[in-house]
Amino acid sequence: MYRALIALCFTLLALPAFAANEDAPALRLQGSNTIGAALAPALVRGLLAAQGLGAIETLPTAVANEVIVQGRDAQGNYTRVAIAAHGTSTGFSALKAGQAEMAAASRPIKDSEWQELRAFGDLKRADAEHVIALDGVAVIVHPDNPLPQLTTAQLAEIFSGKLRNWSELGIGSGPIHLYARDDRSGTFETFKALVLDPHQQSLAANARRFEAADELANEVRHDRLAIGFSSLSSVHGNKVLAIADGHSQAMLPSPGLIASEDYPLARRLYFYLPAGQRNPLARALLDFTQQAQGQAIVASNGFIGQQVTPLQVDAQDEQPPRYRRLATSAQRLSVNFRFQEGNASLDNKALRDVQRVVEYLRQNDKLQQKVVLVGFGDAKDDTQRADLLSRLRALAVRRELAKNGVDLREVIGLGDEMPVAANNDEQGRIRNRRVEVWVY
Repeated sequence: MYRALIALCFTLLALPAFAANEDAPALRLQGSNTIGAALAPALVRGLLAAQGLGAIETLPTAVANEVIVQGRDAQGNYTRVAIAAHGTSTGFSALKAGQAEMAAASRPIKDSEWQELRAFGDLKRADAEHVIALDGVAVIVHPDNPLPQLTTAQLAEIFSGKLRNWSELGIGSGPIHLYARDDRSGTFETFKALVLDPHQQSLAANARRFEAADELANEVRHDRLAIGFSSLSSVHGNKVLAIADGHSQAMLPSPGLIASEDYPLARRLYFYLPAGQRNPLARALLDFTQQAQGQAIVASNGFIGQQVTPLQVDAQDEQPPRYRRLATSAQRLSVNFRFQEGNASLDNKALRDVQRVVEYLRQNDKLQQKVVLVGFGDAKDDTQRADLLSRLRALAVRRELAKNGVDLREVIGLGDEMPVAANNDEQGRIRNRRVEVWVY
């Protein structure tokens, strides 16, 4: 009996701590600092409140960029969510190691990560990859810096160290001080993919690196020679530069241009939840985030929600005549439909946007003969082929809308006109392959 009791004690000691720990989190979320610093805790607080919990608070831990969000029910039982925000790549590593149920990412999952996580199912499927918000990578300088705009080519030269003095940009003199996020950051991965890689450049070795976006922005605000990049939600009083890519016009990261993903450095923010994951709080958080209340929290935290809204577009002389006529008599909706890489199928966000657009049309009595789709594409050697492909993309959207009772007024294909990105790399070509929605 005595020996059996001793063996039982050792067995209990060997069990994982959370097995008998009432303080163990009901959900563990790891990954992007852009999401985890403020947005994820705010979404969790909103969910717990919607579930009727009280005494909701966010508690710091002994580790920087890690918090516990908790709430208490009427019986005094706590629900706790652990959030670690050390960078997008750490979220996928945590999924693989069984240290998190959900990953937060400020860029799409890489092919290498996708392969490593195949045991958890296909994380590129629509039921695993969830766009929760839109954001713009903002290029920031000191508030007193007179520079108005840059091209992505100039940005690549600056952050690779090829341009080293502000005099080379025509605004006085002094060495350019570079501020960048660290290698684990999805913000850095986005900047690398959209700016450095297309111009075959690497980040300069003398760039100061930061895990936290807020810290980077605060440093830029106190350095007149600084230039950096951060999430739009972490500008913190710095000046934001307009950015042009290829033949596109220079654009500031305005809500409308980010919502349509036309801004050159626009990006999507994601939650990744393996399809086989049965954690009920994770599923509840996903559902809450996509609902109107969750998207309102997204907007209140400085990001761009996915609600469909009409935008007034000014008619301009350089626009194609058919487009200019639309601008004078109709409104453009704040969503663009984009396609999977390498084919004409709508991507995961676009599939959900179909339902958002249909709901907007239904609520505003615009299901019949009130909608015009305008398709665009990347440049082709054959202009007629570019026109045809842009129209075919618009027709693909038409089919999805028709399934939901939408009878269109017109479908237009404008080929490679009005590009929003350079066509010299695949990412730019994907962004130019888009379909706009206009309503009368």
